[in-house]
Amino acid sequence: ILAVSLEQAVAAPYCGLLMANAGARVIKVERPEGDFARGYDSGADGQSAIFAWLNRGKESVCLNLKADEDKALLCRMLAKADVLVSNLAPGALGRMGLVGADLRQQNPGLITCAVTGYGETGEAATKKAYDFLVQGESGICSVTGTEDSPSRVGVSITDISTGMTAFSAILRALIQRGRTGEGIDISISMFDVMADWMNMP
Repeated sequence: ILAVSLEQAVAAPYCGLLMANAGARVIKVERPEGDFARGYDSGADGQSAIFAWLNRGKESVCLNLKADEDKALLCRMLAKADVLVSNLAPGALGRMGLVGADLRQQNPGLITCAVTGYGETGEAATKKAYDFLVQGESGICSVTGTEDSPSRVGVSITDISTGMTAFSAILRALIQRGRTGEGIDISISMFDVMADWMNMP
């Protein structure tokens, strides 16, 4: 399985990590200056510990997708890929002409998985999201800590659970593709994942 991942920060990279752990070849596409998570800390011999954790087992390439030559290289990779994972700003792939239906004209089995904060449609689609914010908005903080002092979960539970959900959805899509030969578009929202976790409370 070849996965190309336009990923940054935590949620999509965690999905990519799970794919790499399962034996997929994962090619991480970074902006020319690199994933900003490379600068989160310096706990791993001067490098970011969180970056080292999330990106072990992957290959990496830096591409400027506004440059025709680099975009053409990405398109050649996607023509051979099984999976495209992304967590860019909403609409970014569409503006680059990298829509699943279009990509599948050349590669019918391609599975795309977009990880977003609040989905790809509706009023909240363009909002920026990060782990602690979604913990608060989804109500996780209201059931963590005490009634007088709600608190965030100490690990990046929103990012990690979203990455796990994306990985699960991709596995299901691969099973479906094994039966139909056709790829599919998947969209995983951080808020939706945490709202689902909050069903019982």
